[in-house]
Amino acid sequence: MSDSKLQVVPLGGLGEFGMNCLALRYGDDIIVIDAGMMFPDAELLGVDIVVPDFTYLEDNKEHVRALILTHGHEDHIGGVPFLLSLLQIPVYATAFTLALVERRLEEHDLDHEPDLREIKANDRLEIGPFLIEFIHVTHSVVSCVALAIATPLGVVLHTGDFKVDPTPLDNQPFDLHRFADYGKQGVLLLLSDSTNVDRPGYTESERAVRPRFEECFHRAEGRLVISCFSSSIPRLQQIFDLAAEYGRKVALLGRSMLTATELAHSLHLLEIPDSILLRPQDIMQTPANKVCVIISGTQGEPMSALSRVAVDNHKHLSIREKDVVVLSARMIPGNEKAIYRLINHLARRGADVVYGGMNPPVHVSGHGSVEELKLILSLVRPKYFVPIHGEYRQLFRHAALAQSLSYTGIRECFVLESGETLEIDRFGARKGERVTVGRVCIDSGSVDEVVEDIVIRDRRHLSEDGFVLPIIAINKHTGKSETLPEIVSRGFVSLEDSAELMQEARQVVARTLENSSPEERTDWGVMQEKIRADLKRFLSKQTSRRPLIMPVILEV
Repeated sequence: MSDSKLQVVPLGGLGEFGMNCLALRYGDDIIVIDAGMMFPDAELLGVDIVVPDFTYLEDNKEHVRALILTHGHEDHIGGVPFLLSLLQIPVYATAFTLALVERRLEEHDLDHEPDLREIKANDRLEIGPFLIEFIHVTHSVVSCVALAIATPLGVVLHTGDFKVDPTPLDNQPFDLHRFADYGKQGVLLLLSDSTNVDRPGYTESERAVRPRFEECFHRAEGRLVISCFSSSIPRLQQIFDLAAEYGRKVALLGRSMLTATELAHSLHLLEIPDSILLRPQDIMQTPANKVCVIISGTQGEPMSALSRVAVDNHKHLSIREKDVVVLSARMIPGNEKAIYRLINHLARRGADVVYGGMNPPVHVSGHGSVEELKLILSLVRPKYFVPIHGEYRQLFRHAALAQSLSYTGIRECFVLESGETLEIDRFGARKGERVTVGRVCIDSGSVDEVVEDIVIRDRRHLSEDGFVLPIIAINKHTGKSETLPEIVSRGFVSLEDSAELMQEARQVVARTLENSSPEERTDWGVMQEKIRADLKRFLSKQTSRRPLIMPVILEV
């Protein structure tokens, strides 16, 4: 590889939510920015988390110099233990982010002691040909940094996750001056967060939730139960301050909530008023109007503390009439059903549930909206721009936004997906060769809640006609089947009679794949329905039976 070529290699987080991980390579030196995870789709039954395929880094392990973390959210640090099990490299992050990583690493038995190195905003770090400056940015979690990475070809500016909060609770504002300084000096490439590119205007400050919280504290006749993301330390600070003001004791429920609060307090990032904490076992013995409970489980996770409280299965808290429950978090796409089920359970117990969009808000985003994205583009004025962190529609829209700002002087925008690389040299920038990317499913055998009538219907169906399981391995990026589909059946036809039938069925599935458009082949839901319909028609014609057909599509 020519020493004068800079490569941007996204391994996750582009074209999808979560699993944020990006490698930057110059010559024989690679640095990795973030190593996140994502929660699995409903189809991945029993899978707890999904992390990126780190094959590219493993294949180039002798060149990987360091892992640098922008902040402590799971979609940026959740894959760290799995990466460190493959590579022995130093990890650089702020104190709070490192503390969260340490807790994660305690759950994994690494065969070497992790090399964790603390940095602060405004620090500079030299790693091979890279000179990295850490710039303070505001987000929904504390101690977040953007990265200004000086390379022999120019500066690469990586924003991490951010919003431009003019009134942050810790009084440490977004360092716009440093972004402007780099803009004046000249920036080769900007990599910028795209999460809220479809939201007009500005994202509200974290302080905007206080009026709604005040109202909830004022009108709650019984217990006040507030659920938020455990890493939202500024929000926890507001809850503690209001509880002290309204004379309520605070109890913490949920392991993640206890962990985050303990770490933030030990690092002086969270001030807990004296004598305000209440032991969980004392919640029900304390007068209801003197209790505030901070609890984890905003997304309706089946075994979270709030889900157990909702079905009256928590040993320390039972919801009663006149209690107020506040869900101070956005609904992550895909979680709506679980969250509404949770709200229904709470309502049945007589709770007043506060959630969703309202004014003043009960939750504000941690990501910048359109005007903030424009502001960063205007200050930085990069030569090249790559939108990061989001699904393809968001990356595309962010690139279009950048191109519409003619005064920024951006020469070219590139919309990349995970695995697509960008190469920059003295002649310009262009898309490079693809690298191996994918998903690794981490399975600890958990079982999702199942709706009862579906179970009964499927059991009846299985008892009458059995089931057929077509298993198709599809390349995530080409949408093509890697091998001839396999078919497994039980309770349908005897093995002796089925060999020829199953061979023909495999050909039916293969033809369905071949006759589908590239777009259809990359959409799991569409392909499953097409395979199910074609196979159902074939088997019904051949056998006059209607087995339960459940296509399994594996991304490889």
